[in-house]
Amino acid sequence: MRANSCYRKMVKFVGEYTVKIDDKGRLVLPSAFKNAVPAGEDLRFVVKKDIFEDCLEMYTYAEWERQSEEVKSRLNFFNRRHAIFWREYMRNRALVEPDSKAGRISVPKKLLKSIGVEKEVVFAGNDFKIEIWAKEKYADPLISEEEFSALAASLPENR
Repeated sequence: MRANSCYRKMVKFVGEYTVKIDDKGRLVLPSAFKNAVPAGEDLRFVVKKDIFEDCLEMYTYAEWERQSEEVKSRLNFFNRRHAIFWREYMRNRALVEPDSKAGRISVPKKLLKSIGVEKEVVFAGNDFKIEIWAKEKYADPLISEEEFSALAASLPENR
């Protein structure tokens, strides 16, 4: 018996897929990502701008709810700075759902423009989320191989 009846297996996204924007500004969600969501589960996603990088983050609705509740639980809404933080946290979010015909999603142009998308994007699976990058920006590594190796060596052995 599960300890939490609301428990859901977390969806994991892996892989990189380049997609062209169609004439109406829609993107086809890669079938590998669509199929990663168990049959019968909610296929809605929340898209938002990443805080640190020039990309968008896309979460299943269930993961978005989990994260938002976690953040909200740390706030005191009688504290003005917390209320302002929450308002900013909720800004520029989009709820998208693949259409049943081709799996297309409509990400608001404002969000795509904020990361410099012109004609193509890269959907990059990043475990519990999908990142959406302008194709040109995704080609550039965020850190050098040497920096990556040094960072990997500095990680603690046990958690």
